[in-house]
Amino acid sequence: MPAFYVNKNAQPNGDHEVHTYEYCPTPALLHNRLPLGNHFDCHSAVRAAKVIYPTANGCYHCSNPCHTT
Repeated sequence: MPAFYVNKNAQPNGDHEVHTYEYCPTPALLHNRLPLGNHFDCHSAVRAAKVIYPTANGCYHCSNPCHTT
């Protein structure tokens, strides 16, 4: 199961992006990462992130199946 985190800083559109730790060409800075733990897929990770950040969304690059905006 991959490990995920959510970027504490919102994107210009208000989204807080969910990323994998394994590989992402556009990672958040270390101090802006809020760990979400291990999840079977990005859908589960985004649901966990939405508890904290209702505007959470998957990263286009590393969590594309969950990227909606």
